Amino acid sequence: MKKLTDEEFKALAAKATAGDKKALETLVTNLQDTVFNLSLRMLGTFADAEDAAQDILLKVITHLSSFRGESAFTTWVFRIAVNHLKNYQKHMFAHHPLSFEFYGEDIEHARIEDVPDLSQEVDKELLAEELKMSCTNVMLQCLDAESRCIFILGTMFKIDSRTAGEILNMTPENYRQRLSRTKKKMADFLRQYCGEYGDGRCRCKDRVNYAVSCRRINPLKPDYAKAAEIPLETMLCVKNAMEEMDGLSQDFSFLKPYESPERTKHFLRELLDSAQFSIIKDS
Repeated sequence: MKKLTDEEFKALAAKATAGDKKALETLVTNLQDTVFNLSLRMLGTFADAEDAAQDILLKVITHLSSFRGESAFTTWVFRIAVNHLKNYQKHMFAHHPLSFEFYGEDIEHARIEDVPDLSQEVDKELLAEELKMSCTNVMLQCLDAESRCIFILGTMFKIDSRTAGEILNMTPENYRQRLSRTKKKMADFLRQYCGEYGDGRCRCKDRVNYAVSCRRINPLKPDYAKAAEIPLETMLCVKNAMEEMDGLSQDFSFLKPYESPERTKHFLRELLDSAQFSIIKDS
């Protein structure tokens, strides 16, 4: 799918606001993967990310008429998404918050050798990869919501500090400082504990059964393994300024983008085909 320029997004938004259903469909199609991936990293699970992504896309659709073109269209979308996700309380980790201390203790002291084989004859390599993707994603939940958002915008989406500051209502300098501190915190934890991305003793293949017993992964429903990975370049990216990259960027290669799940696509198709479209046009 061809990435759209800001001018193309703005033209589609104007047409959609005027009642052009095809323009709205094209607009949403080009936003859904970005919104889903931001939601996935902010919330930690596929199920919660799907629900939140649907909410966000519905907000974008119903608020199109309020877009004044004073910023890039994608900046406007990110602002809606970020505000929704920072205050989202329906996801699992809102009620069971994590910390780096808890995660480190679990890695150091879990009695993984006492857990029987729970793989249910599913390939162990597949489950180890599933755990790796799940674990590093859930690890983001050890950050507070705003720090998590700063980290994701700067590391996965590579948004420049001016644009990110506009999205988060902070100065570019403050954003850069907080991004640097958050990257270091994440990298230090990975290096201390993780054997996949750092020098730690934790190895995903050794913790598969333990992860199944704790319901961190489901052998019969491997979300990451069944998700279609997409090249980062094909996903919507905000045009970024040339900023000096720090030496930590390579530590976060686990931030892979995925296609929106079929449930989200189906929701959007049904929405655009429903009578609600007339309400959207008049909103």
